[in-house]
Amino acid sequence: MNRLYLSTLAIAFASSVIAFAAQAADVKNIVIVRGALADGSGWRKATEILERRGFHVTIVQEPITSLADDIAATKRVLDLQDGLALLVGHSYGGMVITEAGHSTNVAGLVYVAAFQPDKGESLLSLASSKPAGGMNIRETTDGKYLYLDPAAFANDFAADLPKDEAAFLAKSQVFASKEAFSAKAGDPAWKTKKSWTIVATEDRAINPDLERQMAERAGSEVTEIKASHAVFASQPEKVADVIENAANEAGN
Repeated sequence: MNRLYLSTLAIAFASSVIAFAAQAADVKNIVIVRGALADGSGWRKATEILERRGFHVTIVQEPITSLADDIAATKRVLDLQDGLALLVGHSYGGMVITEAGHSTNVAGLVYVAAFQPDKGESLLSLASSKPAGGMNIRETTDGKYLYLDPAAFANDFAADLPKDEAAFLAKSQVFASKEAFSAKAGDPAWKTKKSWTIVATEDRAINPDLERQMAERAGSEVTEIKASHAVFASQPEKVADVIENAANEAGN
């Protein structure tokens, strides 16, 4: 009887360990919300690294017509995930994940050189609070959309990328509506969910001190990477490392 009891106990213990290990690694979906100006193709290297490590990666190509539209676009992608997801946002994408992160299948949030707003803050109000090194933003002729002067794109956005890659990003940039940039954030998901922040120390699009300030306020785990605003493209391995660690911690 004692042997049977001990055997049963051992099996139960082993099953618990296996179940715990499975639970700790159950965040295998990575949903990336790109920022304004650069489309999602810049995330290809980081995506391939994460997929080799066993993750399922999806990139949201939100329209940037309004913050509400972009949150809705992100939620549609989240609805397609099988299981929990880690939500990653770059630049303006941080505005989006801050609200989309309330979705029940979001296990955590990763801000990559991103805006990390509190309720009532907009991208414009945050950006103006600590001006960046130099963003040569222009308006379209209809006055409704914004873009980065292609001649200044490499210096302001992607100074550490090869010239041909930075030039392609400039040519393929996605214009952002002024409405999206001026929209005020709602209640932030980072108040109730784990968050991580990558500070790009050579960022000329968002002041690195602003990135640090927002992360500290949110209680995010911070990693600093010497890189431009395009850190996701210039340092894909390091960015993938942060995302992988966040996914593992979010599953605990």
